[in-house]
Amino acid sequence: MKAKFNPLFTPWKIGNCEIKNRIVLCPMGGTSLFGWMEKHKFDKDAADFFREVANNDVGLIIPGIAPIRNMMGGQWLYKAKGAFKNLKVFMNEIHQTGAKLFVQLTAGFGRSFSIPNSLVPIIKNKFLKGILKPIIDLDRLCASPSKMPSRWLEGYECREVTKKEIEEMVDAFAKTAKMCKEAGVDGVEIHAVHEGYLLDQFTLAYTNKRNDEYGGTFENRYRFATDIVKAIKKECGDYPVSLRYSVVSKTKDFCEGAVPGEKFKEIGRDMKESEKAAKYLEQAGYDMLNCDNGTYDAWYWAHPPAYMPQNCNLEDVSHIKQFVKIPVVCAGRMEPETAAKAIKAKQIDAMGVARQFLTDSAWITKLKEDRPEDILPCICCHNGCFPMSHHKGVACDAPMNDSKHMARCALNPTVMDGGKFDLKPSKQSKKVAVVGGGVGGMEVARVARLRGHRVVIFEKTKGLGGVFVPASAPSFKEQDKKLLKWYEKQIKDLDIEVRFETEIKDLTQLAGFDEIVVATGATAKKLKLAGAERCLDAVDYLNGAEVGEKVVVVGGGLTGCEIAYDLFLKGKKPVIVEALNDLMTTSGLCLANSSYLRDYFKANKIPVYLETKLSEIRPKSVVLSTESQTFEVKADSIILAIGYKPNPIFKASKHVHIVGDALKVGNLRTVVWRAWEIAEKI
Repeated sequence: MKAKFNPLFTPWKIGNCEIKNRIVLCPMGGTSLFGWMEKHKFDKDAADFFREVANNDVGLIIPGIAPIRNMMGGQWLYKAKGAFKNLKVFMNEIHQTGAKLFVQLTAGFGRSFSIPNSLVPIIKNKFLKGILKPIIDLDRLCASPSKMPSRWLEGYECREVTKKEIEEMVDAFAKTAKMCKEAGVDGVEIHAVHEGYLLDQFTLAYTNKRNDEYGGTFENRYRFATDIVKAIKKECGDYPVSLRYSVVSKTKDFCEGAVPGEKFKEIGRDMKESEKAAKYLEQAGYDMLNCDNGTYDAWYWAHPPAYMPQNCNLEDVSHIKQFVKIPVVCAGRMEPETAAKAIKAKQIDAMGVARQFLTDSAWITKLKEDRPEDILPCICCHNGCFPMSHHKGVACDAPMNDSKHMARCALNPTVMDGGKFDLKPSKQSKKVAVVGGGVGGMEVARVARLRGHRVVIFEKTKGLGGVFVPASAPSFKEQDKKLLKWYEKQIKDLDIEVRFETEIKDLTQLAGFDEIVVATGATAKKLKLAGAERCLDAVDYLNGAEVGEKVVVVGGGLTGCEIAYDLFLKGKKPVIVEALNDLMTTSGLCLANSSYLRDYFKANKIPVYLETKLSEIRPKSVVLSTESQTFEVKADSIILAIGYKPNPIFKASKHVHIVGDALKVGNLRTVVWRAWEIAEKI
């Protein structure tokens, strides 16, 4: 291991608990050891994941939030004695690796509860809501410090939490923490004065309008959080209690955050209040602050997409450390080298990492073995771990199966999957032809080779990567570039033959192969409009085609918005034209990603025309039209991002399989998961 990483591998203490190194697996929704949207149980998938991580030298594991009261059914967690019995056995296994584990407990979500779109008809119907209340009490799940709008469902007002409910929850925290201690858990983390969840909503003036002892003054707003730690300490004695903590809210208004570098008026917790709050929470009894920034209104600070800077929360977290004596952890696109420097300089005490563990649970081992090029990089897409999308007129537009099974990974289907994608050797070694060397083709070739097949990739160009090469071209796609290098190395290390500049047009060219996989991607949709020859396709631009100063981007999906963002970063003046009523309406696109771009466009006054169509192309302008008006916009260049259509060169049959965008245009998750399905089938 390189000496620069040494500070990451020194011991430290949280209260009376010594941790062997300073790498913390931060909690992720869906990785709870007690299950997720179901009756509390011991979750074997989560346990398997944490065993794997523990065996790869993590210091501290903090599983995802465990609601102290079931989301489904409403039972209290401390009554789930069978789950705690299994937890005790599991903790013995974890301790044998040298790792430590804290269980994260949550009071709930309040207005931030991501109401699934499928449940909207129920929540709007008093009769249905009443019938289903014993199973799922949506009003209680969304209950907030005061009456206020839901973050997800437009027009829905969350009711106020009662004082009795607060007292019940405080008592439940203490009883559950005692159960954790008796099961051998090393500590608990309270979730949280963080990210705009229920406890955080109590602390923030813009979401807490109460008139009782839990609202109004600073002390009253933080009372719920301090009551909890005091109750735990009374019940459990000298038992470590961490707090998940957002240093600064970065919030401008309901449903509107502040992007990096923006000058704005904070309506949540600003740094001055945070300096006071951190001390106050330490004095109340908290033994650690596990920090980042943001709220659900500024969600991209807590769940940073690729557009956010690396180490995006470090400056604020290192500042707050000056005001407390307890250890402070920093999370948010943290890089090991930067974290090591910050730890050495005593700016923070430990490095928080979350989704990189989903992508590659052995990344610490590979770092220590000086093999960083073998680490499968997290690309911050959230397509598998947090596919909770939202746009105008839609609540949480994620399939119920995704809501129930979060914390999976677009690039690593084996994690948290219940064994569905376990890699098993093939009973018979076959000769497999893969037509197309994009991500779908490379992934199916890689997995098939690991299963024991002999694989040849046929690629018509001079290199691997396909459309992902131009897609990774923008400056903010540094992780995507790393992913391409990772694939190239895997193909080489696995000795997979690649025949470049070989175009397959007929099945007879593949005679002698037992199985054929078609991974020929998709083609851009064309615009049937006079003057369309003046337009560039999105891929043309990403491949380096020159554009003028003012660029009209037709299509406000993710591709179009990322192109507009890239144009602005390059000093151009983009204009976005979208026929629908909002940008980025694709299901599965995480709100943390889409809200960043929406907020960025608004903050930088980038023109966005919704419910607008391109009706005419002129030599130096375009004509746009809505239901009520037609107007002209100057355009030095026009980029079309209106979608793609599958381009399979052969039809599927018994021994011909289609993967990736050649089957159905999707995202990296659909491409990779389909590749696994086919590679495990052949």
